[in-house]
Amino acid sequence: MKASHLVIYRYTIPFTEPITVKGQRLVQREGIILALKSMEGEHTAYGEIAPLPGLHRETLQSAEAQLIDVLSKHDFAAPGILPEELYPSVRTGLEMAMINLEALTSGVPPLLSLLGHVADQVPLNALLFGNTDLIMQRAAKYFSLGYRTFKLKVTASDTANAIRSINALHRTYAGRIALRLDANQSLSLDEALDFAGNIPKGSIAYIEEPLTEAELIGEFYAKTAIPSALDETLWQKPELLFQIPEASLSALILKPNRLGGISAARQLARYARKHNLLAVFSSAFESGISLSFYTWLAASTAIKPAACGLDTYRYLQHDLLETPFMAENALLDARKIYKEGANVKENTLKRTSLWTL
Repeated sequence: MKASHLVIYRYTIPFTEPITVKGQRLVQREGIILALKSMEGEHTAYGEIAPLPGLHRETLQSAEAQLIDVLSKHDFAAPGILPEELYPSVRTGLEMAMINLEALTSGVPPLLSLLGHVADQVPLNALLFGNTDLIMQRAAKYFSLGYRTFKLKVTASDTANAIRSINALHRTYAGRIALRLDANQSLSLDEALDFAGNIPKGSIAYIEEPLTEAELIGEFYAKTAIPSALDETLWQKPELLFQIPEASLSALILKPNRLGGISAARQLARYARKHNLLAVFSSAFESGISLSFYTWLAASTAIKPAACGLDTYRYLQHDLLETPFMAENALLDARKIYKEGANVKENTLKRTSLWTL
């Protein structure tokens, strides 16, 4: 793969409602789009660099500054030869654009499969938050649309609402849905044990990052039989993946643009498969450019992909794709979605610079 030049764009997309990430209230999503042009000028491949305030250490400004530094100092032609010290969001966007350009010029979708197989469909989980009445309204809507996996946010400041909601969901949908929880590392071990004692046994599939101290997940499992999933721990304390008792884990939550890129996410998906864990690909409220790529990644790394956290498109007022990213019956058609991800509405973007490679 050889590219002739790269165009950098900025975008801003309002959220359909304010989103809170680690205490930061956000009303819009901002990011950088890379347009990588082939030597012949026949193909344009896109990548997205979109650090999320509250989740990423780098800001959009520092990510763009690093991108420009890379473009001015390095000659790159393949993801494997990118500079070592890159922000996770920057590496993700560059790898995505390069892999997409290789696919476009060869006419063959990216060969990301760990299995020699690409699944036809990727199921989605639906995100639930708010008070119990709102959660039940959203659950009813999503259930009618075909969703059978739900994720409910839990916060230490309002476990009572989560307990009410879990009980209501269990009464209404017991045996018909898989319910996942996400505590975002907000509970002490004692708080988590008290919380677990107040929800119906067998009512949840797993809880993401239940504890402020992930080192205690094994103890939490021993006392509750509730498995956990790792998300933030995978980049905060990656060594804990090999130290937490395997039986206490059920899934790895894979956010490529926070983990350190496409290659890093594939390595963790490989680990998950080897250790019988779910590989749950998840987005950080990125546009359909990233979501379409993550769909292909999920379809390429499991024979039967887990329900993924790519439903965040519902919280963006519009998409950057000619055909907006969308699920049918809570399922993503992997080949169709990936193909549509290559068609970007450049008139929704603001061009900031052009680089000859």
